[in-house]
Amino acid sequence: MESRIRALPVVLAVALAPLCGCAPSPSGDSGEPATRTESAERSSTVTDELDAPWSIAFHGTTPLVSERDSARILEIGADGTQFEVGVIDGVEPSGEGGLLGIAVRDRHLFAYYTAAHDNRIERFDLGGQPGNFSLGGRTPILAGLPAAANHNGGRIAFGPDGMLYATVGDAGERRTAQDRAALGGKILRMTPDGQAPADNPTPGSLVYSYGHRNPQGITWTADGRMLASEFGQNTWDELNLIEPGGNYGWPEVEGIAGRAGFVDPVQQWKPSEASPSGMTNVGGFVYLANLRGERLRRIPLDELTRSTELLVGEYGRLRDVAVAPDGSLWLLTNNTDGRGDPAAGDDRIVRLELEH
Repeated sequence: MESRIRALPVVLAVALAPLCGCAPSPSGDSGEPATRTESAERSSTVTDELDAPWSIAFHGTTPLVSERDSARILEIGADGTQFEVGVIDGVEPSGEGGLLGIAVRDRHLFAYYTAAHDNRIERFDLGGQPGNFSLGGRTPILAGLPAAANHNGGRIAFGPDGMLYATVGDAGERRTAQDRAALGGKILRMTPDGQAPADNPTPGSLVYSYGHRNPQGITWTADGRMLASEFGQNTWDELNLIEPGGNYGWPEVEGIAGRAGFVDPVQQWKPSEASPSGMTNVGGFVYLANLRGERLRRIPLDELTRSTELLVGEYGRLRDVAVAPDGSLWLLTNNTDGRGDPAAGDDRIVRLELEH
């Protein structure tokens, strides 16, 4: 995609252009959110030449990245140098499957990955020091999650309650999303050892919410609200406010339906403008990476029905976004995943310095 603006390969970013003070217009009758587009061209490349990167996690101040197809965990040095932490054995990349989400807790790396017949979560010891991290012993946390060439979910993160959450897609088996005994089409909540917490919605079950198609992003606000992004089918992609035990409708409904028994999304977008994946929040805003839509959305936490679009078309497909220890945003592009149009140097990590 030659028309994309490419930043210079330097680590130090200049500040994001000041945001205009104009107010977005109200939502229309179509149910689409009120949005506006703003320029955010002053960004920088941290590192490039990544192979289908999927997730960013920080171990202290050290960034770690997963690559879907190579099954590598990479450490990114202060100057953008890439160090191979390890290759996860048993990963079987196929379509959208492979090494997906990662999360770090203490001296452990948690990884969600596609094996030969299922998706799994495992814990790995992290040895060494910055510039020399390595993967040690592995411990199975959860196996038997549905896997397919698409709809694998794959995001994992620790919530403010210390529990591990995982987004699981329906793996193309739509009916499982409404089956509370199945793990497909769910957001799961578990202890760091993979057990069902006593205060989960259903005793003995890992299921925290259900009726999902392919959720790929989760984040928590300072006041404890949990938000999740979700790929719809052909009509609406979604931003959901997650309620324990909530039914989010798939495959019975898609988008805002207003039907009793289902939790409507707080915001929805056409898939051509969205395909939302990783997300985070900082400074009173949610930031949401979009693949097909090739943009970063900023959503105010005090008005979740509104959004602003940043970086539209500048870096192509965006898979993940995370808050770095210095308060900047780090974004993963995803143009080498088989669905993008790679430019020279793709894929890369892009850094945005936010104004506060």
